[in-house]
Amino acid sequence: MKHLLIAALFCSTIAFGQYKLEKAGVAPAGADLVAKEGAKVLDGAGKVICELWLRSPIPTGAKSEEQALTLPEVEHGTFMGIIQFAMKYSDRRGQTVMPGVYTMRYSYYPQNGDHQGAAPQRDFLLLTPIAVDKDLTAKPGFADLMEMSRKASGTPHPSVFSFWKEEESFEPGLKLLGEHDWVLYTNMGGIKLGIILVGRAEG
Repeated sequence: MKHLLIAALFCSTIAFGQYKLEKAGVAPAGADLVAKEGAKVLDGAGKVICELWLRSPIPTGAKSEEQALTLPEVEHGTFMGIIQFAMKYSDRRGQTVMPGVYTMRYSYYPQNGDHQGAAPQRDFLLLTPIAVDKDLTAKPGFADLMEMSRKASGTPHPSVFSFWKEEESFEPGLKLLGEHDWVLYTNMGGIKLGIILVGRAEG
């Protein structure tokens, strides 16, 4: 049952203007932890931007005391999926991520005043090159994960995807949110999620 909504997402190609979604191929890593069905995002010219395979189910535990999290029951550093870029990718901060395979791990930005307006919630997925992230069952601490993710961005700031647990009902798919952000709405083992895969941060 846990894969039914994920499978429904890819029953046919779904086009939404500039970008479209297709079923991905076999996950290049983490096959025993991620869902068998993955998502492939293509641009308007039909070129593959990325493919991703999300963990299912999401392991949960004791609720964190951190504030403004939509997934407080997920431990920091938890492996959340695999993403593969077919071409150079620019994240919402304008940082370049080179083609290759990356892990996605759960984290949240610090409440130090440097991230005002970054997102309504603090939940983020941090990317790390798969060659660096050998143990998918590990749960690196904040400083260690930041250092790992800087190897994806090549800058002092990690490479991140803003995401959140979605409380409202939605049709799974890739949809435009606001003027710039394309959000993948999907389901990971019964938890509804929104993940900004293509976009531009304001400010």
